[in-house]
Amino acid sequence: MKDKMESTLQATAVSHPNIALIKYWGNKDDKLRIAANDSISINLGDLETHTKVTFLPETNSESPDHLILNGEETTGNALERVSNFLDIIRKMAGINAPAIVESKNQFPTGAGIASSAAAFSALALAGTAALQLNLSEKELSRLARRGSGSASRSIPGGFVEWQAGSTDEDSCAYTIAPPEHWNLVDCIAIVKSSHKTVGSTTGHSLAGSSPLQEGRLADTPRRVVLCRNAIFQRDFNTLAEIVELDSNIMHSVMQTSTPPLFYWEPQSVALMKLIREWRMKGLPVCYTLDAGPNVHVITKAEYAQEVKHELLFQKGVSEVLTSGVGGPARLVKSKIEKR
Repeated sequence: MKDKMESTLQATAVSHPNIALIKYWGNKDDKLRIAANDSISINLGDLETHTKVTFLPETNSESPDHLILNGEETTGNALERVSNFLDIIRKMAGINAPAIVESKNQFPTGAGIASSAAAFSALALAGTAALQLNLSEKELSRLARRGSGSASRSIPGGFVEWQAGSTDEDSCAYTIAPPEHWNLVDCIAIVKSSHKTVGSTTGHSLAGSSPLQEGRLADTPRRVVLCRNAIFQRDFNTLAEIVELDSNIMHSVMQTSTPPLFYWEPQSVALMKLIREWRMKGLPVCYTLDAGPNVHVITKAEYAQEVKHELLFQKGVSEVLTSGVGGPARLVKSKIEKR
């Protein structure tokens, strides 16, 4: 790789956020982001993050990295986090070249829609492809996890399970069913699009301070099995009950940590109550919320337009994003430019 760094190496990747049906909250190892429990998610194929990584020639090795997020130069903690992640890739490749990272989200950033999962999975793929490292899906999942735990689940496609594992080598995600296995749609009711004040990284570090976390972790294997089987059998009612239970348990841990984290807004609670009422009346819907106030409403594809229409009429809902189940992170282009 050293002799190649007289050139500019560049690659672009597209990845998707994911919505966890069984949540990841808390780490066994904060530095390596090894999860405290297994989790299950679906990739949101209609929401995308596009990330281009350009490594400059090593003659510029003293130059800093640059991060351009949604068209704006970004510094501070966001740039530091990206640079630290790039350091892992640079070490793998044996180079010391600075990089320019240009990333665009087609959905709100930092609002509980797994923007960091999409960002770091795309960065993992684009960064390693630019340096021609040719990592396997498992290796990419492990790498993406180092930037954001849930990013490990955005590398594979479809319905994905993250095996928490106990080491860097065995903590990775894999597909348990392809996107076409079950035509589900996530209707995301946006009640607040601004960046949350307490990010997930901080939240994960607080999970152990809740007296409820131990019980949550003890019951997670049962919920994982129920969720996985419901997916395999396309059993919506069972899926709905376990997904809502898991979301409520995670937020209970958040709300009882020290200090407590309250991601819900009044509109979030109102929607959760309403969605259960809709299901009791026969509409196949269920809710789940990540570390943010926006409500993910899972339904069958044939009901998606009806659900979106009804959500838009609810007080406090500014927008509804919809997405079916999507594929894996993918490479758009890769090239070496001589300078």
